[in-house]
Amino acid sequence: MLPHISDPSSPFKQPGGILDEIVANKLIEIKEARLKVGVSRLEESELFDRKCYSLRQSLLAPERTGIIAEFKRASPSKGIINDQADAAGVTRQYADAGASAISVLTDREFFGGSIKDLIEARSVNNIPVLRKDFILDEYQIIEAKAIGADIILLIASVLKPHTIARFAQLAKSLGLNTLLEVHKLSELEESICADLDAIGVNNRNLSDFSVSVQHSFDLVEKIPGNFLKISESGISKTETILELKDAGFNGFLIGENFMKEADPGAAMQEFSSRLKTGR
Repeated sequence: MLPHISDPSSPFKQPGGILDEIVANKLIEIKEARLKVGVSRLEESELFDRKCYSLRQSLLAPERTGIIAEFKRASPSKGIINDQADAAGVTRQYADAGASAISVLTDREFFGGSIKDLIEARSVNNIPVLRKDFILDEYQIIEAKAIGADIILLIASVLKPHTIARFAQLAKSLGLNTLLEVHKLSELEESICADLDAIGVNNRNLSDFSVSVQHSFDLVEKIPGNFLKISESGISKTETILELKDAGFNGFLIGENFMKEADPGAAMQEFSSRLKTGR
């Protein structure tokens, strides 16, 4: 039986607010998913044995932008952002515009996402795809590999350090890239482990949804140099990316800035063009 978030032996923290609600709902989803599709069936997926694309190679490729372009239909703070977009079409446009990786929300209840969106994105792209979700169980990591993801996200405000280390080790054994998300220094210091590939600084406080890119600038020097450094959320100007690059960041996760537009792919193309010209 999966542990409840309030259980002292739980592998999860109790972050409070909406996060507690998200975690409680996610545990139910995981239990239901296990009953529908067992681990053995996931391991039989035609995508399970594919070699994952390297996040490091793609982020550092000189012909790409460093942008991890996100496909996100909704969020708890904004409600519906764009529930009509086509995952395959939009993410392919992202890649064509120079995205280094694609992030796809697979949480259904709070972000309007689905596994189907990720599978569609995988089918038309040859750059890394991040499964953006609240990973709380090994099952989801195996599932991520089975549906074609290259990267999983581990959130330090939700997972205890020993859980992060265990999940990162499993991901590495499957050939997945792992992105650790932190918001403050204490999360960074307690959660770093050897099997991580990248550290992402979430500029959004998940407790109250306030956003400040200053969090990235405050933490960049604290992230060891052997990890890729990614700034997440609140990025809407090319000038901000140039400043973050100068500070030492390799990647920049952008979602709402593109998805709020009627044509997210075109918005990414315009942004990429301005970035290349330094405007």
